[in-house]
Amino acid sequence: MKHINFPSAIPGSNTNVAKKLHILHNTETPASTYAIIESPGKQVTLCADLMFDLLLPRLSHMYTSKKNLKVETKGTRFQAADFLVKVGTVSMSSGQYKGILVEVEYLACSVPALCWPMLREFLQSFMGFCVSSQPPPYLQARFHDVHGPQDTIQQYLEKFNEFRESNTFPGGASAGLNTSMPGTASSTPTPS
Repeated sequence: MKHINFPSAIPGSNTNVAKKLHILHNTETPASTYAIIESPGKQVTLCADLMFDLLLPRLSHMYTSKKNLKVETKGTRFQAADFLVKVGTVSMSSGQYKGILVEVEYLACSVPALCWPMLREFLQSFMGFCVSSQPPPYLQARFHDVHGPQDTIQQYLEKFNEFRESNTFPGGASAGLNTSMPGTASSTPTPS
């Protein structure tokens, strides 16, 4: 994930508000680049092809790139019947290890309201009772919606921001469980 500040003038005011532009890639959708623009009170997600990455240097006069904010997860992918499980380590561009990220995707359903109890039970079978009985806030807000790759990317951004902003974790406590459909991300940070 790349992090870019994108200053923007608000119509009718003399102040500039910095918008954040996050660039994310996912190996599950290798031909796509995801750009998430954050501004106060609003977030917009764009899905483009890989050529979008070539466009960014041409816009460099419009933004300032934050160096060393790249977050990456690498790991292994497993499939158990209709469940796809990805377990990976999270590290910063400096190579600093930040923790472990677990993503679970239930391939047979894309609407969280229809399968949350089963998904929770599956997660508890190998992660124990650190899995909350309630869906994470991102899912609660979209509980009856069909979820796709952009929802997974949004949740990765949330988890990466948690990892990036954290320095130490008392007792290796969990930063929380984040579940998406398809694709559930759970993070377990470890002490730095």
